[in-house]
Order: sequence, then structure tokens, then C-alpha cells
Amino acid sequence: METAVQAQWLGHSAFKLISSAGKSILVDPFLSQNPSTPDEHKQQNDIDYILLTHGHADHVGDTLEIARETESTVVAMVELSRLLVSKHGLAEDQAVEINKGGTVSFDDFSVTMVSANHSSSFQGDYAGDPGGLVIAFDDDITFYHLGDTNIFYDLELYGELYDPDVIAVPMGDYYTMGPEEAAMACDLIQADYAVPVHYGTFPVLSGDPEDFKAYTEESTDTEVWIPEAGENFLE
Repeated sequence: METAVQAQWLGHSAFKLISSAGKSILVDPFLSQNPSTPDEHKQQNDIDYILLTHGHADHVGDTLEIARETESTVVAMVELSRLLVSKHGLAEDQAVEINKGGTVSFDDFSVTMVSANHSSSFQGDYAGDPGGLVIAFDDDITFYHLGDTNIFYDLELYGELYDPDVIAVPMGDYYTMGPEEAAMACDLIQADYAVPVHYGTFPVLSGDPEDFKAYTEESTDTEVWIPEAGENFLE
């Protein structure tokens, strides 16, 4: 696939994306306390944007520390955004609120929040609904991070509406879909490529990415990539 976008999976559900204009984007930056993130990627010092799918600690992760150090823009669900500002020290001028169905445009990409079937809280406080994030790079690929989710039929609509090229699919089971259900989600979306996430970080996340790959490629036209944590899978 030809693209000017660069992408790394950093373990669990965390990604680093670099746009063709050189803008650095972190999605769900659970890094410093993430046992699956390589040591050389636990600190991120060159970030322009942080995008959050929901408020759980294994997704918000190092957002506040990175935002403070880099003055990056933080995009999150309205309630989570206001919680980070009002109770946790995120600077108000760094916070961008979004909600499901809404699109926010930045330098050379846009972010659309869509539904996810999960829950969301941050340090015991309600953090609004969870979401997925459709990141569309101008004149380039569209990357859809499903967030933490169960399967639901809206995924088929999102595939038709946004036509994503690459999707990040939670398949570790226990807190999200397992491999077979995640493969069915891929069948609904019909993206060209899928990357499994939210597996192996903790013992309960026992879903096997090889099982996910087998189920998906047997029943859909989606090709599954299984990068190592820290590996560039787009460049």
C-alpha cells in the first residue's frame, strides 16, 4: 500500500502516527506503565496531537505528562476532556472536545469520533461514552482505531461511510472482543488491512493474534498485519 503516513504500534492499543506534513500523533498512549511497550518508546518528546478513544487508564496512559511536556493538543470525548481539564491539570487551551459523529480538522488530517460498545471512566469518575476514532489523512489513507469494543452492526455503516484502509481491532478477549468476534467485525467493515490490538499485555488478555489472522483471512478479503511492539508497519 502506497502512503506517505508512518505508523508504529507501541503495544496494547497505543499507536504513533506521523502525517505526510510531519505531524506526530499518539493514539491511546499507555506507554510508561505498559509492559509490552519497548523501553525506547516509553518516552515520547515530539508529539503534536494526542487522540483518546476513552477514559480507562490503559488508554489515557501518559496523556497528561506528555501533554504537559510537549504542549500537544489532546482530543477526547467531551466529558473526558472536561474531566482532564477540571481535575487533572490539562491546560484548557490544549483540550479539544469531540463527540460521536463529529469531525475535527487539523493540519493535514481530520478526526471523526464514532461509537464503540464498551464503558469509560477515569480514576473513578464518569468519562462520557467510549468511542472509536477515524483518522483521515488528506489525500492519503484513512486509519480507523475501533477503541475498546464489542461487535455491533454500526461497524458496517462505518465501513461504508469512511472506507478505512487500515483498522486497529481489539481482539484480546475478556474486556473486548476475542479473535473470532473481531474477525466478524472485520467482515462488517471490509477494510483492506487490520492490525490486532489489546492483547497479551496482561494474562487475562489471552486472545491470540494468529487466531484472529486465520479467522479474518479465511472469511474476509482483509489482510491482517501483526507487527511487533515498536515496529513501523507503515512508512
